[in-house]
Amino acid sequence: MRRGLRAAAAYVRSAPGTYVWLLVLFLTTVALHRMSTQFEQVFLRERSTNLHELAHSPLRVLFASAMWIPSGRWLPYAALFTVFHAPAERWLGTLRWLVVCVAAHVLATLISEGALLWAIWSGLAPESAADSLDVGVSYALAGVIGVLTYRIPGGWRYGYLAVVLVLSGARLLTERTFTDLGHFTAVLIGLGCYPLVRGRGRTRSPRETAALRKG
Repeated sequence: MRRGLRAAAAYVRSAPGTYVWLLVLFLTTVALHRMSTQFEQVFLRERSTNLHELAHSPLRVLFASAMWIPSGRWLPYAALFTVFHAPAERWLGTLRWLVVCVAAHVLATLISEGALLWAIWSGLAPESAADSLDVGVSYALAGVIGVLTYRIPGGWRYGYLAVVLVLSGARLLTERTFTDLGHFTAVLIGLGCYPLVRGRGRTRSPRETAALRKG
């Protein structure tokens, strides 16, 4: 059991950005559970990357929106972060991984909200949509899922890419929401981060990383 705990601790240390972010999400989720439903909606809307908040304080809400999970369900994100974010950070390094996350989160948000603004101007969406609730970490996650395509070896890469594009594209075609547009865009942004993956070899195991540090 001690060996398993040491291995888990080593894995967490090998992806510090992923698990610090996950810890922040845990703390904010606990905070949300202590709020009344009415106050929670007002609180999250002030941190949303909707058109109203982006027009007044874009940098603040682009950062703050990635620190909250509106559903209040933390455990599924813990699993998703471990499956996708942690391997990506260990492979790319914390800085490059963070660049992918920020690029996907920011650019997908601006593109989807820009499309919403156009829809409001065209009369295809109500003006009330400018003040919608839009917080979460899913755009950054979608971007990382996209960039991990280049981590898959051989022919498996194309199967992985096909599944990712089909799932994100099918949801966009069937649901046709601006959030789905953001997710599909984030996947493409992740794929566009190919220059960041050049020269990245295979991911070292925690044991190999520890041995290199000792050496």
